[in-house]
Amino acid sequence: MGEFDGKVAVVTGAGGGIGEAYARGLARSGARVVVAEIDVDAGERVASAIRESGGEALAVPTDVSDEESTLAMGAAARDAFGGIDFLVNNAAIFRTMERHSALDVPIEYWNRFMAVNMTGPLLCTRAVVDSMKERGGGAIVNQSSTAAWMGAGYYGIAKLALHGLTHSLAKELGPSQIRVNAIAPGPTNTEALRGLPEEIIQGIVSTLAIARTGTVDDLVGPLEFLLSEKAGWVTGVVLNVDGGQVMRV
Repeated sequence: MGEFDGKVAVVTGAGGGIGEAYARGLARSGARVVVAEIDVDAGERVASAIRESGGEALAVPTDVSDEESTLAMGAAARDAFGGIDFLVNNAAIFRTMERHSALDVPIEYWNRFMAVNMTGPLLCTRAVVDSMKERGGGAIVNQSSTAAWMGAGYYGIAKLALHGLTHSLAKELGPSQIRVNAIAPGPTNTEALRGLPEEIIQGIVSTLAIARTGTVDDLVGPLEFLLSEKAGWVTGVVLNVDGGQVMRV
């Protein structure tokens, strides 16, 4: 018996990296997983791998910045699995993001970036929340970043705004027994980080209390805790998983 047997989890941006690790981890714990991914081939690859390992998974092409697409994703999840218990808002523009300062980023790109990284989690929440209410409650985890506290340009701005969304939704959805939290990873060994020069990576690592890059597996356990009944009285929290990169008071 897995911890999440009988539960249905939607993971956005689950076609690779941390999102893929989340989807696979939840499937290992017994959840039926909806891989909501804009890259159709990547989403189907992950869903197929989960099924081949004995789990249940459905790939649903999803553009989190498009309301019609997110509503279709929610409907597909309900049709396939009967309802939704968990939502992991992982999808974001990061690895492929353009490099601009906040003062010179083209406003068209700013709007597209914020539509995915900030508005996307709200649209996905709207798409699944009625199903969660029908099932008596649920849990949502938003994927943030330690960049939120680092003045890290428009990427950091979007993640800091995501904290505000997390807190507001926790208040709004608490009476429906839906908990809303966030995870803020530090430097994690994914394709995005590996694209940086080694000296930059080592410079970042040297500032950490636990001086190594994180792995995707470092994040799966905290995610499962926040989704589980072990965290049944935890909501509105942003949990750093960062080797001590940011220590808040």
